[in-house]
Amino acid sequence: MDSVTKLDRTGIRNYAIVTAAYWGFTVTDGALRMLVLLYFHTLGYTPLEVAMLFLFYEIFGIVTNLLGGWIGSRFGVKLTLYGGITLQIVALLLLTPVNDTWAMALAVPYVMVAQAISGMAKDLTKMSSKSAIRLVIPQNAQSALFKWVAILTGSKNALKGVGFFLGSLLLGVFGYVHALLIMVVALLLVLGSGRWLPSGLGKVKAKVKFRQLFSKSREINILSAARFFLFGARDIWFVVGLPVFLYGGLNWSFQQVGGFLALWVMGYGLVQSLAPTLLRRFGSGRPPQARTIRFWTGALTLIPAAMALALQGGSPAGPTIVIGLMVFGIVFAFNSSVHSYLVLAYTEDDKVALNVGFYYMANSGGRLAGTVLSGLMYQLYGLVGCLWGSTLFVLLAALITLKLPNPKPAQ
Repeated sequence: MDSVTKLDRTGIRNYAIVTAAYWGFTVTDGALRMLVLLYFHTLGYTPLEVAMLFLFYEIFGIVTNLLGGWIGSRFGVKLTLYGGITLQIVALLLLTPVNDTWAMALAVPYVMVAQAISGMAKDLTKMSSKSAIRLVIPQNAQSALFKWVAILTGSKNALKGVGFFLGSLLLGVFGYVHALLIMVVALLLVLGSGRWLPSGLGKVKAKVKFRQLFSKSREINILSAARFFLFGARDIWFVVGLPVFLYGGLNWSFQQVGGFLALWVMGYGLVQSLAPTLLRRFGSGRPPQARTIRFWTGALTLIPAAMALALQGGSPAGPTIVIGLMVFGIVFAFNSSVHSYLVLAYTEDDKVALNVGFYYMANSGGRLAGTVLSGLMYQLYGLVGCLWGSTLFVLLAALITLKLPNPKPAQ
């Protein structure tokens, strides 16, 4: 077991500022996704056309994670964090003029550009907050690292669930434009916290060469490949197929769709936060090893397959989706929590921003593939097709994790 290490008070303060800013951003990011999805679905956009609106969001997230790690290493994570929040404000303002009088040929590319800016904003803030943990927790405190990573990741997802509900609520109560403006005001308040954060946090002394962005360890490469398929598996059925099915197939209201998905993401985030405690109590008591992620990824493969078979067999859609989504969320939360720990456990302090940026570039790539496939598979084969696509992606992630070694003991 790791020795108990006293954490630097200044480091904890800096981490708290970064985390609070990330929390504020996360709520608006979740709200914006649900707002755009539901608003444009009501305007008559097909599932595939709705998915295309998020295409640049994911593509530019890939590029941003790659370059964001390099920028963070050279100039510090304060620049990347608050730069991301500023870009989100720009994206929200750009979306306000769009309405039902716009021709689809104009609205789609315009919204895609605004979503590209939002995608850059999201991944700049994510990379900054995840990098800050490695800079605060000493190398010999791996159990503490797992705990803090789980708390940040779990709380982020819980707040994203709040954002899902908030987006649908704001759309129903205030309408599209006023909902966007309310989120702009909230983010302007978040920007004010930047004055208390030192500008050099996360900046490395040695000059980082551009070619180092692609020079990763074998462990980081394997974990990144597994992350690609893991998060693609979730988004294949969760991003477009599921909310469109709940709204159009089961005739749920905006608030019911947003509220249900919000509760799911909040519960998923809670399980992520509790993952270190649960694994320590029912496992070996040590930080996660390679076999930990292999077990949880293998278990996840069974869930979307079971849901698809149940729906094909004539089981009631409502209960099957609700129960299946709950089980999927619990198992996926353990996967995500262990993944987020391992990328930092495999990383040295002087490479944290670079490795985290590269890793979340793979995450964004998986989300991109999942988002496009979610719209396409749902339009062609319905929700059952989305679930079988998810099963295939999880299976590929499980096979990739067979190559992972255990993290090396810190010196």
